[in-house]
Amino acid sequence: MFKADNLNDNDLVQKFVNGDHNSIEILINRHKNRVYSYILLIVKNQDLAQDIFQDTFIKVIRSLKHGKYVENGKFISWVLRIAHNLIIDHFRREKQNNTISNDSFENDLFNSWKFSDDNIEDQLVMTQILFEVKELIRELPDDQQQVILMRHYMGLSFKEIAEQTGVSINTALGRMRYALINLRKIIEKKKLTLTRI
Repeated sequence: MFKADNLNDNDLVQKFVNGDHNSIEILINRHKNRVYSYILLIVKNQDLAQDIFQDTFIKVIRSLKHGKYVENGKFISWVLRIAHNLIIDHFRREKQNNTISNDSFENDLFNSWKFSDDNIEDQLVMTQILFEVKELIRELPDDQQQVILMRHYMGLSFKEIAEQTGVSINTALGRMRYALINLRKIIEKKKLTLTRI
């Protein structure tokens, strides 16, 4: 007996577009862990990740219904790009509202095991440095913010970054280069010292 579960992503997309609502359920179940993990890695807050996850698939369904998906064999990359854009929208709104959550530092990838034996004063200084680094990153253009978040906070390779943002590897590398140059300029301009004494 033929099973829809055995179909590839693009076949399921086509079935959904043609009115088979069971197909989108299969797609969501197939990719939910990867999409949710991807979102959680960046936002580091389970409730927020759940909200963005739901918004992602609402947008996926709407986009499919309006014919905005172009079949290219990379459905999951397209979904992750939607998720990533929603994450950027969230951070942009957060920046406009000027609200920063201290929770975001709890598992920060810039925070290393070698600082785990620090006294409370050292930990406070490190937290302040991490806060300042994140603030500096938010001053960069969106495409440069994106590549830093994906590379340093999510640990993606430049090949993965290129695939998920729809650009060439050279463009992704170039964005990282310009991001680092711009960060240095901002640090020099503000005369910041991002090290512990």
